[in-house]
Amino acid sequence: MSNPRINLIIGIISISIFPVLVKWAPVSGITSAFYRMLLGLLFLFPYVLFRRKFTFPTGALWLPIVLCGIIFATDIAVWNLSIHYSNATQATLLTNLSPVWVGVGTFLFLPDKPGPRFWLGTLVALTGMVILIGLDTFTSMRLDLGFALAMLSGILYASYMLISKTVLDKIDIVSFMTVSMAVSSIYLFAICLIFDQPIWHFEPVIWGVFVIQGLVCQLVGWLTISSAVKQMDAKSVSLSLLSQAVVTGLFAWMFIGEKITAQMIGGGVVILIGIAITYTGRKKASATTS
Repeated sequence: MSNPRINLIIGIISISIFPVLVKWAPVSGITSAFYRMLLGLLFLFPYVLFRRKFTFPTGALWLPIVLCGIIFATDIAVWNLSIHYSNATQATLLTNLSPVWVGVGTFLFLPDKPGPRFWLGTLVALTGMVILIGLDTFTSMRLDLGFALAMLSGILYASYMLISKTVLDKIDIVSFMTVSMAVSSIYLFAICLIFDQPIWHFEPVIWGVFVIQGLVCQLVGWLTISSAVKQMDAKSVSLSLLSQAVVTGLFAWMFIGEKITAQMIGGGVVILIGIAITYTGRKKASATTS
């Protein structure tokens, strides 16, 4: 689809189901991430082979594409480790600082500098995250290993967004995804072996969950998000991805019976307002320029 905002919405919905599937299926998060990457890659292969859509990257592009694969896989592994050493709530909040790091990276390294509307929208959206997760959790954070790992996860996620943006300006999405997902699969397989994570002897229903993760969460989700990144700026995309917390909450209510509280609704509304501030500012700026 050619509309980047529609692609972004489809991508957010597709990746938002992943935490629910991980929680529903009694399998290691790193194992889930490995099969998500591997099966997504296997689903992509027939299209690449039969439609001949793969283009070998030029020499200069191999390094950033491989880096994207390693960074994305490391982000998933680090995020799971941060949950182990702290808790999912703190890890989620700190990882979602990624729009701040994207803004800082864009300001330092890219020509499209973030304006006041971006920083205001980011501040409002992050305030919404604090409301959604709970002020008590925010004030009781400890500067421990879990905190450091969650911060690192946010920085890795931001790095992936910035590097992939520069790469996608020079190569098609399918070729980029094929190489980066292959690198991520190999890398996560090695992590599973190093940390002695289970990779065999699962029940049929678990394999079904892995298939959904690979096809929907990885392939559909990140093909559409990558398409949005290619056509939009990384700042807007990274900020929009904060709405994943809202969509995940809805999926958790629908499929695993988690309750939706007034606090969660209020936080979700504030997150969406913050995202809207950024897009409204961009639209007005474009109208003024024209």
